[in-house]
Amino acid sequence: MRSIEPNIERIGATVDLLGESPVWCGARNVLYWVDIRLPAVRRLDYASGRIDTWPMPDLVGSLAVVDENRLLVALSTMLAVLDLSSGRLSELARPPELLPDQRFNDGKCDPAGRFWVGSMNNVTRAPEGVLYRLEPDGTLSSQATAIRIPNSLAWSPDARTMYFSDSLLHTIYAFDFDADAGLMGDRRLFATTVAPAIPDGAATDVDGYLWCAEYDGWRITRFAPDGRIDRVVELPVQRPTSCAFGGPELDVLFVTTATQRLAPHELALQPLAGGLLAIRPGARGVAVPNCRLGPGSAGLE
Repeated sequence: MRSIEPNIERIGATVDLLGESPVWCGARNVLYWVDIRLPAVRRLDYASGRIDTWPMPDLVGSLAVVDENRLLVALSTMLAVLDLSSGRLSELARPPELLPDQRFNDGKCDPAGRFWVGSMNNVTRAPEGVLYRLEPDGTLSSQATAIRIPNSLAWSPDARTMYFSDSLLHTIYAFDFDADAGLMGDRRLFATTVAPAIPDGAATDVDGYLWCAEYDGWRITRFAPDGRIDRVVELPVQRPTSCAFGGPELDVLFVTTATQRLAPHELALQPLAGGLLAIRPGARGVAVPNCRLGPGSAGLE
């Protein structure tokens, strides 16, 4: 295991309460992410460094690219399509069994473009969350239950392994995955984190390694395909929340961070907290597909 302190660049001047869900769009050379609690969707233009922000009407847990002008956004209680030109939101789907105080959290597209998103109790963190799979026609189907905080969604380069964590269990699981059918198979323990660090958002590289942001852990950890810790990237922020490979060559690791529930004296010691960070880790990432929705889906007429 190697522990490194990389050259870290802060991108822009935005300060997020709870930055999350970075997603690279190669067609436009931009990075999208959310501030769950502002709440807002943000976009970085990679060439110019310009950051645009779209305020959201409700907490926004994650997003996916639909096409060059539309995003799928997971608001508290519904999935919606955001038209970036007009800022208009069109409701796509609501889970019929969402309980009081629940909201959507981490979400990501699988190798076939299906959007997977987990729900959680935003107040008690009770084990009542659900992992959903969004079908191209806009319907939601439950794939796993009894979740506290859903995170670390990612897939191996060969699409045969799916990663997912329940953060409060400090555990990342690996599942056999049928990419054609979009089905989770047998579950196995992949890796654990040491409290207080919890596994948060994750991304995979072309060599099959999983890069996981450890919230409250001050680091990104690179796990080998067998779950062994290969590398630890030390960060100057306590609460990295997620990471995504981007840039034209997919060789930049973008890291979202949080300032929520940090006292003034803690923030004074970590001036990069809440910022969007960029690292060149010496690895290239796996491109995340756009969300595949049928032309008859709500918001896509």
